[in-house]
Amino acid sequence: MDNPIIGITTDIDGEYLRIKKYYSEAITLAGGIPLLIPPDGNASVQAEILDGLLISGGGDIAPSYYHEKKLQKTTKVPKKRTDFELSLLKEVIRLRKPVLGVCYGMQLINIFRGGTLYQDIDSQVTVAKDHKKDYHLIMITENRFLRKGRFSVNSSHHQAVKKLGKGLTAFARSTDDLIEAFFQKDYPFLVGIQWHPERQMKKTISLRLFRSFIEASDAGK
Repeated sequence: MDNPIIGITTDIDGEYLRIKKYYSEAITLAGGIPLLIPPDGNASVQAEILDGLLISGGGDIAPSYYHEKKLQKTTKVPKKRTDFELSLLKEVIRLRKPVLGVCYGMQLINIFRGGTLYQDIDSQVTVAKDHKKDYHLIMITENRFLRKGRFSVNSSHHQAVKKLGKGLTAFARSTDDLIEAFFQKDYPFLVGIQWHPERQMKKTISLRLFRSFIEASDAGK
């Protein structure tokens, strides 16, 4: 059986496209074929080609997308990227193909479902951990993809889910109660992860997550 083709969205950096190598390496290790997707072209045509979609990390989504005013510490990604990814996500979901969102990608899915974000954790939430660097503990609860328990994950975000989007269920939280992962129960595979599992593929939790994603993408072909 042919390996599933997984589209990985890319960021824009001036005249360059930008993506860290860990995403494609993780997809390959888990058994998929990575295909980098620039924020251009016909989203409906691209959605047909893919077996699954990985929305990669990036900067901050403009608060106007969730009807809030911009705080000083918000650094926006290009509007072109966000608009394209929302269009692509809409088409992929219409086809009920698997979606994995990492960091910015998780936040984009939440906004797509009508949720909101903390624009800057430090200035908007009282937390016990520094979420912008190093590692912290999360507690994973009941879900279809990862085993329950307490795990240490990397942390490099200053934003987080505030109001959870419609139809989404949180299944991981930090010890200071920020949402670290969610999924949609009535969808084959729609998962958002706040940490960066692609950077920790030697950890069982990361490999299992990507293999679950690839298995769902293969099953839906």
